[in-house]
Amino acid sequence: MSSVKNIHDLTREQLIDFVADLSKRWLAHDGLWFQAVEKKYGLDKAIEADAAAWEKFTVNEANRIKKFLGLPEQGGLDALEQALRFRLYAFLNKQEIIRQAPNKLVFRMNTCRVQAARERKKMDFFPCKPVGLVEYSGFARTIDPRISTRCICCPPDEPEEGCHCAWEFTLEE
Repeated sequence: MSSVKNIHDLTREQLIDFVADLSKRWLAHDGLWFQAVEKKYGLDKAIEADAAAWEKFTVNEANRIKKFLGLPEQGGLDALEQALRFRLYAFLNKQEIIRQAPNKLVFRMNTCRVQAARERKKMDFFPCKPVGLVEYSGFARTIDPRISTRCICCPPDEPEEGCHCAWEFTLEE
C-alpha cells in the first residue's frame, strides 16, 4: 500500500508525473468525447462541436494560466511564450518555440500524441486545422489581443519536416 495519502505527500518528481498524468486524462476525455460525437453525428458535426468547445476552453485555459503566472494584460510574445509552456499539451507533446524576430514567434508541435498514435495505427492524420485555428488564435488573443495567428501547417495540410503542426504569432503594434 502506498504511503501517499494526499497531494502534499508527493515528492517534486511525483508531482511532475502527476501533472503529466492529469494531462493524459484530460486528453483521453477530449478524444473520447470527440469520438462519441463523431459516431453519432459524423466527422463534420464533430469538428464543428469541437471548435465550439475549444472556442471557450482555450480562453479559459489562457486566462487561468495568465492568472497563475501573473502575466500582464499586454505581455506580448514574451507572455505568450511563457503561457504556451504551461498549456496541458505542454506536458504531453514535444514542442518548440522559435523567436524569429522581436514581433514574431513560431510554435511547432514536433510530436503530437494524437497524431503520433494515428501514425502508429497507419491511419490518416486527424484533420484538426479548423479546430486549431480557433484554439491557437483564441489562446494568443486572450494572452494579448494585439497578437495575430497564422497557421503554417496543420492537418489536413502536409506537415513540415519534424513537426505535426506549426503556428506563427505576430505582435501587431
